[in-house]
Amino acid sequence: MNTIFGAIPILFRHPAIYGLSRITSSLYLSNGTAANNKLLLFASQITTVINVSVEVVSTFYPNIRYVHIPITDTPVSRLSDFFDLVADRIHSVDLQQGRTLLHCAAGVSRSAALCLAYLMKYHAMSLSNAHAWVKSCRPIIRPNHGFWQQLIQYEYKLFGTNTVRMVNSPLGLIPDVYENEVRLMVAF
Repeated sequence: MNTIFGAIPILFRHPAIYGLSRITSSLYLSNGTAANNKLLLFASQITTVINVSVEVVSTFYPNIRYVHIPITDTPVSRLSDFFDLVADRIHSVDLQQGRTLLHCAAGVSRSAALCLAYLMKYHAMSLSNAHAWVKSCRPIIRPNHGFWQQLIQYEYKLFGTNTVRMVNSPLGLIPDVYENEVRLMVAF
C-alpha cells in the first residue's frame, strides 16, 4: 500500500462515519475531519463547503467556496434561522453543476438537520421520508430534540402537515421516528 495514502482506506471503508456520505448527486454530509481532507474533497469534486459549527476550523483549499454558520449543537440553538439560507445555497450550487459538502463536528446533528430541511424544501420530501433517506446514506445521523422540533415546524410551514411528532419516552421528549429504538433500549 502506498504510504502517502496509508490512512485513507479507513475513510473509504466506513464513509458513514469517517468519510463523505453522498445524499444526492450534488450534496454530501460529513464530519469536520473529513471536511478538511483535501483528497476527499477533490475526489468528490466538492465546490462548496458549508461548516455548521463553532468548533471546527475550516482548511481553505483553492477553487472551493466556504460558508460558515456558527451554531452550537444545543437544543436551544436557532438552527431554523438558517434552514432556507442553507437550502437555497445548496440548490444554487446544484444549479451551477457544483457539489456541496455540509458538515458540523461529527456530521450527526446540525448538518444532518440542515440536510433534512434542504430535502424537504427542494425535493418535496416529507420530514419522515427525508430522515429515512439521510439515515440510509449516513446511519449515524441523530439531530438533537430541539432541532427536531424546529424541523417539525418547518415541515408544517412547507406542507401544512406533519409526518413526525414529538412524543414522551423514558429518555424524555423524542421524535416518534425513534420510538422503536428507545423501546428496545429500555427493554435491555
